[in-house]
Amino acid sequence: MSKILAIDYGAKRTGFAISDESKIFAFGLSTQDTKNALHYIGQIIPKEKIDTIVIGIPKKLNNEHALLVPQIQSFIKKITQQFPDIQIVEIDERF
Repeated sequence: MSKILAIDYGAKRTGFAISDESKIFAFGLSTQDTKNALHYIGQIIPKEKIDTIVIGIPKKLNNEHALLVPQIQSFIKKITQQFPDIQIVEIDERF
């Protein structure tokens, strides 16, 4: 069975969590330097049979995007190009 990889993108460090096979529970996995995040994802996807990546999108309370969002969108584009078969889900991080 496949799993979900969750990503909390940061300018310097990026956090990762992974679901169980039933996709009910999530467990902290690792924190990596952001410059190494794509390489790390490339190692995790086949090892853990990832079929979906969930990535948080930080927004302000007034629904405007936080300053980091353009970097996150660029990161998502790189993931999509490198792993076209993986579903990407963006989640509002506000609450």
